[in-house]
Amino acid sequence: MDDSDILHHLLEIEGKAALLVNDAQAEADRRIKEAEEQNRLAFDETYQKVSAELEEDYKKSLDTVKTEYSKCLDEYRLSLDTMPKQNERFNNLVQALLVEKK
Repeated sequence: MDDSDILHHLLEIEGKAALLVNDAQAEADRRIKEAEEQNRLAFDETYQKVSAELEEDYKKSLDTVKTEYSKCLDEYRLSLDTMPKQNERFNNLVQALLVEKK
């Protein structure tokens, strides 16, 4: 083999190596894209599930708070209704504060 044959052979090997590198890069890109799509789907599924659970917990908590608030408000109103009224003393106080201080 002379030098030109050796050089030609090395160039052929380099060309084949470049094709192998390009093929390997294309395969790696394809696998990365596929993995990203799978991960995105898994994320979206998990996100939707967790989001729905949190929304349900929030609604339950809100209902509990509303019920407790309503109960406390009813108890307060009842305590006001059962409280003895001292109209005469109130009228005397108003008279003393507003009318007589002029």
